[in-house]
Amino acid sequence: MSKRIGLPVTLKMRHDAHYVETLTSYSGASIGRMIPIEKIRPNPDQPRKHIGDIRELSDSIREKGVLEPLLVRYVPREDMYYIISGERRYHASQAAGLHELPCIEKIADDAETLELALIENLQRKDLTPFEEADGLQRLADQFDYTHDDIAKKIGRSRSSVTETMSLRVIPADVRRACIERAVTSKSLLLQVARQPTERKMLELVERISHGGLTRDQARQVRKDEMESAPRPQPFVFEYDSDDESFHLRVQFRKSHVSSDELAAALRAVLRRLESGSISSSAA
Repeated sequence: MSKRIGLPVTLKMRHDAHYVETLTSYSGASIGRMIPIEKIRPNPDQPRKHIGDIRELSDSIREKGVLEPLLVRYVPREDMYYIISGERRYHASQAAGLHELPCIEKIADDAETLELALIENLQRKDLTPFEEADGLQRLADQFDYTHDDIAKKIGRSRSSVTETMSLRVIPADVRRACIERAVTSKSLLLQVARQPTERKMLELVERISHGGLTRDQARQVRKDEMESAPRPQPFVFEYDSDDESFHLRVQFRKSHVSSDELAAALRAVLRRLESGSISSSAA
């Protein structure tokens, strides 16, 4: 009788569709095995900045073991296995005193490792909104993914991806204020991100933390401020020829236009006139 290989029968694999799809959508064999914990290293590119409180997870592992294997890759030059996903389980297992862990070994290069780690963490939905926004941006920057591409990879709508990534406009000082004051709801953070200045962002964070503003109330504050603010005036450029034979007036929709932008607009009109695509009477 042939020897059984793979994960021990007492261990279970998670059956989430996205996890199975992630494992099977990349080249390279996936091998289940028990690996000594001293041969496993955390992922230096881990999207999650804080592993949080792992005491409850550690107690569960101490009682029932690790029910979900870690995803790792072997690095021959170091003779070590680096975690792609499962870092909280790794730290909780260390705290529980385990000597070996069930792992799925994945053959992947540096780029695939980073992509898998980002996508798996983003799918778990246990990152903070800021960690999530930074992780999505790394996918976009390092793999040239569009918002549509990212949405398909992590199983969300494009609008959700775009909204989350918009949180990156919040400066570091405002982020710290949000975390310190427990303003971590994505819907409220979106209202903070839509404020026109850093000072306005901080003011809204203070109002939310002290007054307990809801998302709709924060949105109404933003709407009221926009309606009460003076409407920006369009930028207008005027020019009179030296012999006063013509007067040129160019009006832009936005209120601030640089000299380079003005020159580019005038050149675009000139090119169309010279090409005959618009007539002088139409112009």
